[in-house]
Amino acid sequence: MAGITGQGTTYNLPNFVGELFSITPTETPFLSAIGGLTGGVKTNATKFAIETYDLPAPSQPAHLEGQTAPTASARVRSQVYNVVQIFHETIEVSYTKQAAIGNISGVSILGNQPVKDELTWQTERALEKIARDVEYTFLQGVFNDPTDNTTARKTRGILTAITTNVVNAAGAAISKALFEQLLWTMYQNGAPFSDKCVILLNGNQLNKLAEIYGYAPADRNVGGLQLKQIFTNFGAFPIMLNRYMPTDVIAIVDLKVCAPVILEIPGKGFLFREELAKTGASTKYQIYGEIGLQHGPEIYHGKIIGLAA
Repeated sequence: MAGITGQGTTYNLPNFVGELFSITPTETPFLSAIGGLTGGVKTNATKFAIETYDLPAPSQPAHLEGQTAPTASARVRSQVYNVVQIFHETIEVSYTKQAAIGNISGVSILGNQPVKDELTWQTERALEKIARDVEYTFLQGVFNDPTDNTTARKTRGILTAITTNVVNAAGAAISKALFEQLLWTMYQNGAPFSDKCVILLNGNQLNKLAEIYGYAPADRNVGGLQLKQIFTNFGAFPIMLNRYMPTDVIAIVDLKVCAPVILEIPGKGFLFREELAKTGASTKYQIYGEIGLQHGPEIYHGKIIGLAA
């Protein structure tokens, strides 16, 4: 059954009996791995940044005995910044709906109506929606830092952040050669390959990658395989299956430099629920939070784009 827009009443939020299940996936693997909605780094501004520097290519010096000091040189730092963006939901339930927690009338099915507090239940669902939206945004979010309040601030997702280590498959299927090309590109550009690097991909690309790197045990009683990790000359890379990854992209992401960044509202905190002004026979709440992705130096990550789905 689809959701509703506007105030919840006994007419559009009917009660049913029986055990209650979610039919929508609620897992957020990337967000959970970097701290979740409760483990972020605090900021006191809408923008947050990191600094980077590089070194010149190594060479063999040729300094002469007794020479004067060489010409001075210095490395210039650069700054990369992202923004927090607003996640905002509203819940409104009529007084009647809050009171009417019994089973739906006229239905001869034995069982209990499991939702005894409609406001709490709807709040939990709103938080699940926000978590899914944050997960999607942290992956595919397109950066926007507006100069006024006519457009929304939007945080940059990890896939959008990666601009250096990009391999374009041009419609080809994932292959060992393409995957190793990505690793080699990352290595050449200075990716450190920490022990927190993971492979981010959707289910379709996981199946294709398993055909390349997977092998079944030599056992007459066991069939199939489950690819959890790929071992390469550049390190071991666990698989992070993610429903919100594009179907034509595989990414290698260093979780060590990633974190949620949260802007706490004074006296309220982050992702809080508060009651709104009373205007009638209903209770109305808003859930509000501002959060952005700290993705670290983009050369620490890499991606293959344009893969056959």
